[in-house]
Amino acid sequence: MSHENRNTPDKLVYMANQIGKFWTSQDRAKAPDAIAQHLKKFWDPRMRERIVAHLGSGGDGLDPPVRQAIERLAAEQAKASSANA
Repeated sequence: MSHENRNTPDKLVYMANQIGKFWTSQDRAKAPDAIAQHLKKFWDPRMRERIVAHLGSGGDGLDPPVRQAIERLAAEQAKASSANA
């Protein structure tokens, strides 16, 4: 699979939801934080930007804990952008 194919919204949603299923099975209450940490630690910044953009355009297909995690990432990105402005 080429790098470009990994960054399509459908593929990113699929990958994020797979991560979400794992963390939700570990501890549902802590899953959004664990998912957000996983995405920050292991996903390329461009992938994170694209999944946040997907959320901004409606977030179709995102499971609820994954949506919460990406909302947290979006808030962190917005805070960092305003601090750098």
